Order: sequence, then C-alpha cells, then structure tokens
Amino acid sequence: MLLPNFRGHIEMNRRHFLSLAGTTMVSSVLAGSLAYGRETVSAGGKATLDAAAFHATRRFAKTAFGNIAYVERGAGDVALFLHGFPLNGFQWRGALERLSPYRRCIAPDFLAMGYTRVAEGQDVGPQSQVAMLVAFLDKLGITDVDLVANDSGGAVAQLLIVQHPQRVRTLLLTNCDVETDSPPAALLPVIELSKQGKFVDQWLGVWRDDKSLARSPKGIGGMCYADPAHPTDEAIDTYFGPLLSTERRKALTHAYAIALERNALAGIAAQLARSVVPVRIVWGMGDTIFSADSPDYLDRTLRNSCGVRRLERSKLFWPEERPDVLAEEAQFLWSL
Repeated sequence: MLLPNFRGHIEMNRRHFLSLAGTTMVSSVLAGSLAYGRETVSAGGKATLDAAAFHATRRFAKTAFGNIAYVERGAGDVALFLHGFPLNGFQWRGALERLSPYRRCIAPDFLAMGYTRVAEGQDVGPQSQVAMLVAFLDKLGITDVDLVANDSGGAVAQLLIVQHPQRVRTLLLTNCDVETDSPPAALLPVIELSKQGKFVDQWLGVWRDDKSLARSPKGIGGMCYADPAHPTDEAIDTYFGPLLSTERRKALTHAYAIALERNALAGIAAQLARSVVPVRIVWGMGDTIFSADSPDYLDRTLRNSCGVRRLERSKLFWPEERPDVLAEEAQFLWSL
C-alpha cells in the first residue's frame, strides 16, 4: 500500500500513468475537456447511459433494510459508487460506462433516495447507510471494493473505511462532508424546511415542474453544477420523481436531510489518521456548498492520502458533468 512518504511522487507517477494509459484513454480525457458540458463518448466508445437505459438495467437486492436499488456494469473487482443528496445512482452513469472495462461498477441508491424501497420503520441516517451497504455487499457476495463517493455519500464513505476497513481497497473522494464542515451552512435551510415537512414540495417539486428554474442560479443547477445545461430534464425527473411520488417518500427524504444535522463525522480524525486505505481527493473549487479548505483537511488527516487534484471551475456535482476526469483519477488510484 502507498505510505505517506510517497506523497511527493504522486504527481510524477500520475503523469507516468497517463503516458502509459494508451491512446484510447487519453483521447477520451481530451474529448471530455473539449466537450465539457456536453454528452461525451466513453473510453469504450459507448455513449453515456440515458435514463431509459439506466432504468432498464436497475436491479434490487433484498436486505433487512429494504430492497436496495442498484445498477451495475462490467465484471471483475468491484467499484462501489456512493451518490449525493438528493440524487441517486444515475449521478454516476458516465463514470460507469467509462470504468466498466476495468471494474464491476455498482451504483446503489441510498436509503430514502432514488428507487430503493425502504423497510417500514427503518432509520435512514449516515450510520444506517453504512450498515445497509455492508448488508448489500454481503447479499451480493462482495468482500471488498474500490470506493468512489460524493457529497453526503462521502461522509458515509469515511465512516465505512474506519468501521469496516477490510471492505475497502481504495477510496476516491470528491466534494463532500468532512468533520470540520458537516453539515455545511448551505444545508441548514434544507434541514429546517425538512423539519417542517416542506422541502420536497417547495424545492424539489418546484424544480421538477420548472426545469428552467432548476437550472437557474436559484436552482440546483446554479448551486451545484458549473454547466447551465445541467442537470438535464431527464436527470431532474430521475432524481426528483421518486422522492415526490408518495407522501411516505417525501417523509423519508425529509428524514434523510434531518439526519444530516448531527455531525456523523464528529471525532473521526484520529481514526482517519490510522487508516491505511489509499485515498485520492478530487475537489471542484467552484463549489459554494462545501468549504474550499476541506480537501486540504482531508489530505492532512488521512494517513494514506495520495494528494489532491483541484478543478477550478467545477462545483459540487462535477462527477456527473466531468466523468472523464473521474475515470482518469480512478484508474490512477487503482494502478498504485
């Protein structure tokens, strides 16, 4: 495993990795840069999955926590993708296509998010999400994974590597909660509206019904995406449709948000410092939700950090917009 005294060689090794990655991978990365903000073609020559294809490949794993919705592509060692709030596994559609030639890529929907069917009375806070993922992996007969995480999924990922270190080979962290910024101040209005039972209808419902507003500076697009064309109409429907579908689903979404009020990462620094899981941090510096100091905090705290890559224009949900960058960094991390 990579140890702390190797940090100075990370960028040199990364450049060497790219030089050996082959013309297919390099051309894919260049295409992603030139076509930033548009749909691109993956390294395997496949277009990013659209909503219809994504829905058609969805499966369910029955656990004590409920029936966990997931989509998978590829074969071999497993890469597990943890999405943000209020999204679902569709966030990773571009990454799944690009990385499925190298891993069995699995994108589950968290409890209360997406298409997962939550068991009656089930808690949906971060600790329960960790327990659910362990049960989910056990159900699929998976012993360990390469973990990729964003937003609140990043908090769950940090809990997973300290509570179940044997289940995680590597961790690629993107913009997310950290101990010193959880929850971020920008989430407090969402938590308050959720306590009043209003968030889903007053924010998500309005955005679903007015997609131009959703992509405006006042919507999720302006808050969390760099490209004003994102999220697409089908992404908005895929993310918000299930959360608006029933009163129970609305209540579960509110419960998910309320559970984020308590800092689930409080006191985790010492455990992260002991973790030997290799971690790469890629951070969108245009993010207005999480602190710009957070990637440096993670890099200092994580014993086996492989350094930070900063994306100057990108916001919170950049992994959805720039899957080629995510694929490049994942392959680099997996090659160490």
